[in-house]
Amino acid sequence: MLVMGIDPGTSLTGYALARRLPDQRLEALEYGTIRTSPQDPLSQRLGLICQAVEQLGLAHQPDAVAVEEVFFGRSARNVFAVGQARGAVLVGAAKLGLPVYEYTAPEVKQAVTGYGRADKRQVQAMVKVLYGLTEVPRPDDAADALAVAACCLDSLRMHQAVAGRRREEAGR
Repeated sequence: MLVMGIDPGTSLTGYALARRLPDQRLEALEYGTIRTSPQDPLSQRLGLICQAVEQLGLAHQPDAVAVEEVFFGRSARNVFAVGQARGAVLVGAAKLGLPVYEYTAPEVKQAVTGYGRADKRQVQAMVKVLYGLTEVPRPDDAADALAVAACCLDSLRMHQAVAGRRREEAGR
């Protein structure tokens, strides 16, 4: 399964395309950021984010999109900006007809580090290890998108295992 992980933001939106290999290792096919200019009108910036998500989806044909939910511990202004960027991502995913899985920051941190309150450095170090990368992805938004994708891949693997177990039990 190929997942597009997204860490939304209006200036920088991190993205990653990742999958789990048959030997259970994680592979990052591509990652980076979608950049918009603060000088451009907000509507144009959101349109660029939506368009970039669509272009990535058409180029890579992911099976799902995983996006980080808004963290409410930040300033109200930041929460609204991230929420608007998330909306642009969700519209892009909907236009592609892709299912969207949403995860809180603590869920992502728990999946990647085993600790839901891990700091940014710990998450980045584990992203490097989990994907077998030679260095921590830069900027931080790209590393965060890889973490979101890893969280989704783990979550989906667990759901598939549970569903398989239920089918097994139903067949008895």
